[in-house]
Amino acid sequence: MVEKRVFDFCFALIGLICLTPLFIVIACIIRLDSRGNIFYVQRRIGRNGIEFLLYKFRTMYVHSEQLGLLTIGYRDYRITHIGYWLRRYKLDELPQLFNILIGNMSFVGPRPEVRKYVETYTKQQQRVLLIKPGITDWASILYYNENEILAKSENPEYLYINEIIPTKILQNLNYIDRHNLWIDLRIIFQTLKKVINK
Repeated sequence: MVEKRVFDFCFALIGLICLTPLFIVIACIIRLDSRGNIFYVQRRIGRNGIEFLLYKFRTMYVHSEQLGLLTIGYRDYRITHIGYWLRRYKLDELPQLFNILIGNMSFVGPRPEVRKYVETYTKQQQRVLLIKPGITDWASILYYNENEILAKSENPEYLYINEIIPTKILQNLNYIDRHNLWIDLRIIFQTLKKVINK
């Protein structure tokens, strides 16, 4: 959809320009808070199964992902002090505006997964890879407190693979079948509402 790409590019560019002061403040706090890079870069699976680099503000201590890919609760011991607040208000996701500008993500679309979990998809579920991944979607709103849900489970990864992923994909397949710009705007506003209420 040409109009979707135009919307994404224009508002990502405007967002990056307007949020530059906030980016600088967050970058300085991250640098002062703990050792490591300001940005966290991770390989994710995007449209048509093509791998790309996803950008976030770093919220964990260096080498934390070696202890597991899932974040269990907002108080996961691997999360830094500033990382807790960045995650709570989704500010760690802001650098994905660069991904949108580059063109490997959209504002709205299925959240991109790491290869480990994409390899668990059934053939039907792989349809979520037909469109660009996004910063937010209906599943992100439904599972806004996903970290807290996982924290209550005795086996978080089993819960994630067997319950959360299938539910998210079902939401995303419904989105793929009927998405348009107005639905995207509705999802964006619902997401902002969640963040503000948080």
